[in-house]
Formats: sequence, C-alpha cells, structure tokens
Amino acid sequence: EVVEGRVLLTGSVKKTKHRMDAIKIAWKVLGVREVINEIEVTEKGGIKQYLIDVKIKTQIRYKVIADKKISSINYNFEVVNGNLYIIGIAQNKKELKRVVEHANDISGVFKVVSHVMMKEDSRRIKYQRKLQKRND
Repeated sequence: EVVEGRVLLTGSVKKTKHRMDAIKIAWKVLGVREVINEIEVTEKGGIKQYLIDVKIKTQIRYKVIADKKISSINYNFEVVNGNLYIIGIAQNKKELKRVVEHANDISGVFKVVSHVMMKEDSRRIKYQRKLQKRND
C-alpha cells in the first residue's frame, strides 16, 4: 500500500534476506519518502489463513465504509496472519479511534497496527508543499 509516498510493506517470507530485499526495492522507486516494513519472517500462513485474512479485510472495509463519521476513502488495509495493518490520512484523532475500534471488533484479528497520519501532520504538509513547488 502507498499513501503520499509512504510505502507499507506487508506479507510473510521464510527468510530475513527476502524481507531486506523488499525494503531495498521499495526505496529504489521514485517518489518514495518512507518505507514502513511490516513483513513477517515466519513459517505461518497458508491458504486457510489467507482466506481468514481476506475475510477480515472485507469486514474492516465494510465497517469503515458503513460508518458515516469516517472518510473511508482515506484508509487502506492489509491483513497478514491475523494482523490488521492500517495506513492512510485521518481527519482527526476521533475518526482514527473509530477506525481502530472497528478493527478491534473483528473476530480473528490478533493485532491492529496503525500507520495512519493525521491530516494536519507537519510532515505531511511539508511533503505537499514540496510537491507543489515541483509542479509549479
């Protein structure tokens, strides 16, 4: 998942080298300003877990879309081995809290990890100004 130059790497690999290779590749892409590495080195997984993860991702997407107090388009979700990762732009802390609460209410979720940035975060504003200068 990529949001405003922030790359969220998720998944599972069996060797640490593969995890490191993914990071190196991500940094080579033009426009990347941050790489968040949530790739797990594990033997866990398989088709059964994949299907559970797909179900969880579908449920969180539905819950967030159905909640009119959340600007759902601003959030992306990934699920790996029951761990639910969130990246995006929150309008405010209250909105993000609602998203995380929905995530925690889903059966089969072991852990919720948020990499969401606030709309008014100074790093984000600085990045947008830099893009604007580039486009002028």
